[in-house]
Amino acid sequence: MNESLTRILYVEDEPDIQAVARLALEAVGGFTVEICSSGAEALEKAPGFAPDLFVLDVMMPEMDGPCTLSALRTIPGLAETPAVFVTAKVQAEEVANLKALGALDVIAKPFDPMNLAAQITEIWEGRNG
Repeated sequence: MNESLTRILYVEDEPDIQAVARLALEAVGGFTVEICSSGAEALEKAPGFAPDLFVLDVMMPEMDGPCTLSALRTIPGLAETPAVFVTAKVQAEEVANLKALGALDVIAKPFDPMNLAAQITEIWEGRNG
């Protein structure tokens, strides 16, 4: 298993959030980021990008985050890729449901752009604990 986190596939349908996330993760976090606007785009780009981590918005048109994750899990080589969900719905039950789908953790929206990379790094480093 790749222990260092360098490549993040971020799936988010809102252009404003995409821009902020890219800046937060590339400029602040130093990660290589592939932004996808939909689940379908993520399925298309993920195999070639070979991400270390999926970061998925939960609420998206057509394919939501959980559906996207389940589809990504069927791609050879990506079945074990860790995932983090980003959502405004962070009630305990929602978070438990998302973790039950295999997510490492859930990040609340709106997130703090200056802390997003640190939050993701912390989740990544704690994943084996």
